[in-house]
Amino acid sequence: MKQPKKHILKTTNLSIGYTSKKQVSVIATDLSINLEAGNLVCLLGKNGIGKSTLLRTLTKVQPALNGTVLIDQKNLDNLTNIELSKIMSLVLTERLPDSSLTVFELVALGRQPFTNWIGYLTNKDMEIIQMAFKKTNTSHLMNSKCYELSDGQLQKILIARALTQDTPIIVLDEPTAHLDLHHTVNTFSLLKNLAAEFNKTIIVSTHEANLALQLADELWLMSSSKFISGKTDILIENNELELLFDSNLISFNKALKQFSISNSF
Repeated sequence: MKQPKKHILKTTNLSIGYTSKKQVSVIATDLSINLEAGNLVCLLGKNGIGKSTLLRTLTKVQPALNGTVLIDQKNLDNLTNIELSKIMSLVLTERLPDSSLTVFELVALGRQPFTNWIGYLTNKDMEIIQMAFKKTNTSHLMNSKCYELSDGQLQKILIARALTQDTPIIVLDEPTAHLDLHHTVNTFSLLKNLAAEFNKTIIVSTHEANLALQLADELWLMSSSKFISGKTDILIENNELELLFDSNLISFNKALKQFSISNSF
């Protein structure tokens, strides 16, 4: 009998936003997520809708306003930083601060949650590091300085570092924001293959809606009125994509399964 897939992330009555001394700014409420392991998930929505806020909340960078987040059946609030770093890795879009780190040293930092206090790398650690370079096709960059990398190369190296961290969940916030079309497609293809080969849950916030529709196993759709999550084909069939962009300039073609520019100029 086929075993049911494991649920790796679940939220209940989740509300996200910001708090200050004067007020609470609510971005979204009652977000419901029940995510199976081993899927590529794409988070779609307009700028400023709260995508980054949601990812920061799910990764414990900022606290939730209300509700609970379960990661691998453990309450996110109860996980220590070291415990969370063994379950979830995070890839951001910001350029790295100036340093003389080599690419190998940067990728090797992914093993930090598992090494002792002096950062000694075992044979197993080295095998995982070499595997990450191989799977991202970046072995030739190993001895380069990080500041020498192009944006496309750096993105692959950051994904290699996340692979080296060897977590069941990888979260990426706009990983292709500064990349050209070739590197954008290459990055999405890499993430799709990694999710399938290693049974990793990969969550990607992106504006590349048409690529997401082609490659994502599941979509998270954020709009000003609601949040919907589900299998890509089911959301398309239920006409949920049509409400993603509140604009007459963009329309969703259900037959082609892609967004296009409207002719109503």
